[in-house]
Amino acid sequence: MAQPDSASDKLKEYLAQLAPQVRGRLLAELERLHLEGEDLPRLEELIASLRNELMAVGQSHDRLGNPGRYFFQPLEPVLVDRAPERANSGQIARGSLAPIWDILGEVLLTTMAREYIEKAEKAISAKNRPESDKLASAFRKKVLGYLNGTLRSADGIAILRESLKKYTASPAAFNDLAKMHTVLREADALAAFAKLLPEKIRKFDGQVFAKVLKELNAFRAKHADAVPFALTLIARRLETPWQLIHLATKAADSKAPAAIAATPYAVAVSMALDQIDEKQLLLRIALRNNRIVIAKGILREIYAIEKALKSRIDLENSDWGKRLAASMAAVQASLDAEVERSRANVGNLSHVLESSALRPTLSLKERLTEAMQKGRDLITDILPA
Repeated sequence: MAQPDSASDKLKEYLAQLAPQVRGRLLAELERLHLEGEDLPRLEELIASLRNELMAVGQSHDRLGNPGRYFFQPLEPVLVDRAPERANSGQIARGSLAPIWDILGEVLLTTMAREYIEKAEKAISAKNRPESDKLASAFRKKVLGYLNGTLRSADGIAILRESLKKYTASPAAFNDLAKMHTVLREADALAAFAKLLPEKIRKFDGQVFAKVLKELNAFRAKHADAVPFALTLIARRLETPWQLIHLATKAADSKAPAAIAATPYAVAVSMALDQIDEKQLLLRIALRNNRIVIAKGILREIYAIEKALKSRIDLENSDWGKRLAASMAAVQASLDAEVERSRANVGNLSHVLESSALRPTLSLKERLTEAMQKGRDLITDILPA
């Protein structure tokens, strides 16, 4: 038998030896790392190979199946295609659903889950949507009943954490499980709140802002623990999502971070910072694939959020300010790497992403600091070690 003579052949041979279920879990973990921005050697090739291996045996890497998708339907408005570690308090990572589904069916509620799946598959095959919804709702109530008791005790939480370890390497999946519990418990209230929101909010100000704030205050009075998810619903209706911070800054009537942090919806500021982090990952992907036009658009959005935060909050020396500085440093590092790569390929030409027009909001102090740092880096590169 001929021996594989390339790394790709060896990789395919190794993957073929794994059980399909193992391949599916490995693929889910690698996709999670990819979403998190990890730049591991040959990561994309490995993901593609795993997908091909699963397709070759007629298996999808989607571990949910139709009964699972019906069960998780109430979560859809707050699901994000981000790693669990990067999902904020009002979001649930879509990638966490598969391991949660696995522990429900294989560890925690095996008999109930098996009965639900069998009945749901028949109803779904018969295209009986009312019966499918009814079965999913009944199983959700059973899961909620189990979680209501389990999440109240340290022993119960330990069981859930340990169970999830068998299906995912992400500790943050437990946080998504806890958030799922809240969303399912408050699903009717969140759905009713969503119906009260405008379909599209072009500018979050004036009468529109006043109406949304009134409804949000009423929601918070009865469902305080679900407020982050209500904020996510609002953000998805905003044409300019960073405007969510108005809920915190307008209420404070001050630019002082302490005053804004004391408002009921201060978490909106963190959610705006999350938007920068998410776009920074998209920027890395665009640059990695040489999609400069797309990268330019992403940069404009990042700088717009930065400008909004700086103009509405005195961020200097605050925790929010430190986080913004770290996020913008990560953005700058991605740009510097792209500029260096470009110069290595085409010579010492100005790169379109270096244009000051993209980020005209830097103060004189910030521009001088940036110039000084680049000067230090240049000297470090020139001087011998």
